[in-house]
Amino acid sequence: MESQKRVLAIHDISAFGRCSLTVALPIISAAGIETTVLPTAVLSTHTGGFSGFTYRDLSDDIMPIYEHWKTLNLTFDALYSGFLGSIEQIDMMERIFAHAKSHGSLLIVDPVMADNGVLYAIFPKEFPRQMARLAAKADVLVPNITEACLLLGGEYRKPPYTKDYIESLLRKLKEFGAKSVVLTGVAFNESELGAATITDDGKISYCFLPLIEGYYHGTGDVFGSALTGALMNGKTLAEAASAAVEFTHESIMRTKQAGTDIRYGVNFEQSLPGLLERLGI
Repeated sequence: MESQKRVLAIHDISAFGRCSLTVALPIISAAGIETTVLPTAVLSTHTGGFSGFTYRDLSDDIMPIYEHWKTLNLTFDALYSGFLGSIEQIDMMERIFAHAKSHGSLLIVDPVMADNGVLYAIFPKEFPRQMARLAAKADVLVPNITEACLLLGGEYRKPPYTKDYIESLLRKLKEFGAKSVVLTGVAFNESELGAATITDDGKISYCFLPLIEGYYHGTGDVFGSALTGALMNGKTLAEAASAAVEFTHESIMRTKQAGTDIRYGVNFEQSLPGLLERLGI
């Protein structure tokens, strides 16, 4: 029997509101992967639409936790990083990435910092330039359109996009250093939304499904976690992106049909059987 894969998920914990680690841990685990967590912060809720949330920075704990794991000779088949709360944490990730890469880890980087053309208010203006250091080290970089533009220093454009524009972003991100890229929030018209991928050999593919109106929190983490689980199950980049698009779409649809408060995240839990079927588990 093949040995079980192990992934290290590096995200914050938003205690309420399905995103970051409360999404990554169950989704990647359900995909049959041993999931280790390295929390970057603890919040009472995520920051989208809630006020008065608590926030505890865990920077002081990150390196001691990882150094302890090194004494145990723990290694990971992949690292999947998301929300990093400060430039100091980016510095830490560079050190962790270098060690993990020397032991053969796949580096999956979601440069969580912006959406809809706007850098999240908690980040200083120089944050994207610093995040670019990690993005350049990624084996799989998973930005949305806004994050891609910030990493490249370009101006954000609203959808719909042209194929030439999307493929230019993909190629520039690869030239930037990332070996492969999965770009989310891709739309060529007003009725479909999806993702575009470029592999290390430059092959580009797309996956689209009908657009569901509204803004749903945590969907980027749902997508990234499903993508990670699919890659760890031997799917190609295009196959993994397609599975993640379909899973995210199904989760949003369940939430919309139920009329749930969009701040609470999407119903990915009841969509997990469909994901596992797509992964052949």
